[in-house]
Amino acid sequence: MPPELTPSELTRPELAERLAPLPYRLSTAANVQRSLRQCLSIAAEVLYDHGHVLETITLSQRGLTRRELLTLGSVAPTWATCQQVMEDSGAATFNDYDRFVLTRLGRELMFDMFGQGAADCA
Repeated sequence: MPPELTPSELTRPELAERLAPLPYRLSTAANVQRSLRQCLSIAAEVLYDHGHVLETITLSQRGLTRRELLTLGSVAPTWATCQQVMEDSGAATFNDYDRFVLTRLGRELMFDMFGQGAADCA
């Protein structure tokens, strides 16, 4: 039988998730996905507001240039944060042409949220 944990051991961050009830751990994963979906939604809105279409980032051979990303970041303060969330989560990357595009994960989520026309190559 494993030794009983002391109160000081119970407060260590590395044990918190292991000891957390299953619904809490699931809600953490759900919160991460919700945050990513929110960023994809914000990205879609910002793109439309500034003359782009969703296919700008959903088609792997297209994408946004770094200059376009800087412009979007300056006119829409939420863009930079959402771009970082999308990159960190693996939902977006830079393609071979150094353009910002959604990965398969990002395209699948975009498709799920906005329909087939939004991510027609998912």
